[in-house]
Amino acid sequence: MSITQQEAEKAKAKESIVKYARSHSMEKAILKFGIPRRTLFAWQKRWLEGGRTYQALINHSRRPRSHSRAHTEAELTLLRNLRRRNPNIGLQDFWLRAKSHGYARTLQGCEKALERLGNPTQPKSSPSPTCKQHKTYEQMTRPGERVQIDVKYVPRACISLEYLEQYPFDRFYQYTAIDEYSRYRVLWGSREHNTFASAEFLKIVVSQLKALGIEIECIQTDNGAEFTKRLLVDDDDKKSLFELTASRLNIQVKYIKPHTPKHNGKVERSHREDQKLLYSEVIRKQKPFVSFDDFKQRLKRHQDKTNNRPMRPLGLLSPNDFLQQYYVKHKPYNH
Repeated sequence: MSITQQEAEKAKAKESIVKYARSHSMEKAILKFGIPRRTLFAWQKRWLEGGRTYQALINHSRRPRSHSRAHTEAELTLLRNLRRRNPNIGLQDFWLRAKSHGYARTLQGCEKALERLGNPTQPKSSPSPTCKQHKTYEQMTRPGERVQIDVKYVPRACISLEYLEQYPFDRFYQYTAIDEYSRYRVLWGSREHNTFASAEFLKIVVSQLKALGIEIECIQTDNGAEFTKRLLVDDDDKKSLFELTASRLNIQVKYIKPHTPKHNGKVERSHREDQKLLYSEVIRKQKPFVSFDDFKQRLKRHQDKTNNRPMRPLGLLSPNDFLQQYYVKHKPYNH
């Protein structure tokens, strides 16, 4: 182990004090140099046991060379291989995939290990100095208090060429509803993108959430024509089928300001995750949807998977677990 010149000088100074104490007396050395008796005896013992050389008085770090809880080489190899095969998935999904391969560390431990390996999962970006400071977003206090709804266009690259040759004008759409409080999502595949499909989806959302014990109080959407006509016609009394359906179900409808999709941020963000975890993977693995039924079945499996995925805003609970925990305190959980 290499030592610095400063460390060597300190050790030599200690040696001179020890030699002074041995040639005069311990008491004189203690009075002359102001060294505690216990310390001086310890130095002398180290000096004698170390061959009477100043090197024996060099202070060595007591820090353990390896941490008992440090990742093993096998664990690091597992993380490296998984990251190489799954370069685009987020931290939670990466951690869950690692756990399925026998990884037993916490989410935070996984994140730190990836950072040490040079594979940070979520690079942090500094905010722009000109960025506006927006008011604090309203936090929901119970399930169903507000549900965000939006539609995502499914990339045609995700649909098999054989299907598109047979049905060249078909389009696939993903309707999404997310409960703001629990982050529980309902996904539904549709060939249409209009107020009739939106009304049908609303009834499906109400039915699925009711099965979990959730009564929807308010839904929030953008101003798309599939939800409302309010920006297309001057007559406010001309309601879309979606709005009429919500009214019959005694659900309030709230619209975000035009051209502000960030106000529907939870569902928008979930769509970005769907693009990364579902549609980009369909393209990468070259396993396109061979039919509309195939698309709906895989979308349903994706819904089940995401509703059982730990989320940081929920304290690393999944939406299902978070709802179950909530209803333990409030009322029976029907799932």
